[in-house]
Parts: sequence; C-alpha cells; structure tokens
Amino acid sequence: MRFYKIIFLVITAVWAFACVAEPKPSTPLETLKSYTLAIKRKDTTTMKLLLSDTSLKMAEQQARAQNTTVDEVVKNETLFTESQNRLEYRNERTDGERATIEVKDSFNSWNTVPFVLEEGIWRIDKQAMANQMLEQDEKKNKELDDIINQGRIP
Repeated sequence: MRFYKIIFLVITAVWAFACVAEPKPSTPLETLKSYTLAIKRKDTTTMKLLLSDTSLKMAEQQARAQNTTVDEVVKNETLFTESQNRLEYRNERTDGERATIEVKDSFNSWNTVPFVLEEGIWRIDKQAMANQMLEQDEKKNKELDDIINQGRIP
C-alpha cells in the first residue's frame, strides 16, 4: 500500500509540474504578450525563445562585432522599454506563416512588428524588421535624389 502512495505522489508531482510550465504561444499576439512579460522579468532565455532563427543569428553577429554576449544584445535590443506600463496594439494581420501587429512604443509611435511561424511557434522576426527599415531608408534616399535631380539643368 505504501508503494502505491509513493507512485501516486510522484505522478501528482509530475502532473503539477507539467501544468505550471508556460504554454507555447499559439498566436502572434500571445507571442507579443509573452515577449513583453519576459522583458519585464528580464528573462533573456524566454526572449530568445520568442525570436526567429534569423533574429538570433543577427544577434550573434552583433554580439561578435561588439565583443559581448548574445544575451546582452537581446536584452538591450528590445522592442519595448521595461518602464512601458501598457501594451497597445492594433491591426493584427496573418498571411500564411507570416504575421504583423502594430505596437505603440514608449514615444507614442506605432511600429509594425513582424512575426514568422517556426516549428509551430509564432516568433518575432527582427531580421524582417531590419529589412523594412532598410527599404524605407532606400525609398527616402531615392525620393531625395529625385528632388535633387529635378533641380538640375541639363
């Protein structure tokens, strides 16, 4: 009888531990909320789990260039500040394995946060965000070039 009590306690403990483990985010919004919570907790392990593979590779390159750790890069390159009390979002869009959500930052500006579905988990895609910024810069430079070229006399 004592043997069964021990088995019962072990099974109960394992079941309780499994229930306490955080579930994997199944939507981009759940990923976003988990990421912001990880920022507040200074939980770089969870933050890294919620970043896409390309985002982590980008962080590794940055860490090598800055002679620091990937954890430091991830901790310092967050989408939000720890002091941000509210998460405001709008316009969640999903298209296959890609998604975006607009998020208000601490400067009250709306930024588009891209997500990618990897291994059944929606992850933040900072590489796509960097690509968007480069495209915007190229577009602005082209517009500036056009303005300058229009003022020239052939």
